[in-house]
Amino acid sequence: MNLRELQYLVALADHRNFRRAADACLVAQPTLSTQIRKLEDELGVALFERSPRKVMLTPAGQDAVGRARRILAEMEGMREAARRLSRPEAGTARLGVFPTLGPYLLPEVMPGVRARFPQLQLLLTEEKSDQLLARLREGRLDAAILALPVHDASLHCEPLFEEPFFLAVPRNHELANRESLRMEELSRYNLMLLEDGHCLRDQALEVCHLSGAQEGSEFRATSLETLRQMVLAGLGVTLMPALAATGMAAYSDRLHLLRFENGNPSRQIGLFWRRTSALGPLLKELAVVLRDLPPKLLDPRNDPSTSLAAR
Repeated sequence: MNLRELQYLVALADHRNFRRAADACLVAQPTLSTQIRKLEDELGVALFERSPRKVMLTPAGQDAVGRARRILAEMEGMREAARRLSRPEAGTARLGVFPTLGPYLLPEVMPGVRARFPQLQLLLTEEKSDQLLARLREGRLDAAILALPVHDASLHCEPLFEEPFFLAVPRNHELANRESLRMEELSRYNLMLLEDGHCLRDQALEVCHLSGAQEGSEFRATSLETLRQMVLAGLGVTLMPALAATGMAAYSDRLHLLRFENGNPSRQIGLFWRRTSALGPLLKELAVVLRDLPPKLLDPRNDPSTSLAAR
């Protein structure tokens, strides 16, 4: 058994096709097939179910792939540690961020990241939180920006900031002439929320639980942008995180944001990485840059162009 065979194993598990896996590994298909069969013979078990149209992992294969990912991640960590020792702050870092934060945070922080780390190649991935966590644990990401809490003792968390929630309502809504409301007032309204799998949905449901509000049963959005468009169309109200809300000044004639007078609904954002990662010192410095946000980004009321400040 060698590292090349483990790479072939993981590639086949990812692509579920011998030709695509061979292309990804830059080898001929017979070479990859031979090495996979050799690995199965050495282990004494079938790792894949083969059929003319698809390839599936067996239970033994699923276990082997998980172990192979960890071994390859450790080897990459060794290589990265060596690179870091010879060229500090140079190389590549793979960073993940979830969809209801990435489009609003990254444009604000990336100029500062590039200025602080001019030699660093930052590869960005946008996925739902559970998928980011899986990639982080498997070594396919070096770090991920996630909402707390994350219960995993193998990961280090560097807190970044607290992002408050606002209530977004259409301009013709009965609340549109107010600047704020109390949490318990939400119980009078049905909120439009994201579909299952988004951490923002879980956070919004927690606010609903605390306030007595209910979810509107007729609609679940696939993205935060869809929610915003539904509010702009006058079809309901929703909770909006501050960074997304800050970019809504252009819609102030059709959309209004209300702050909460009590309860302070918010989400905590942190930068996570494996405790064993060789990039730990670099990621700590990256967290400092990500944490340095202008105050107006976390409170649209501080931006004179928004409807809240102008009222």
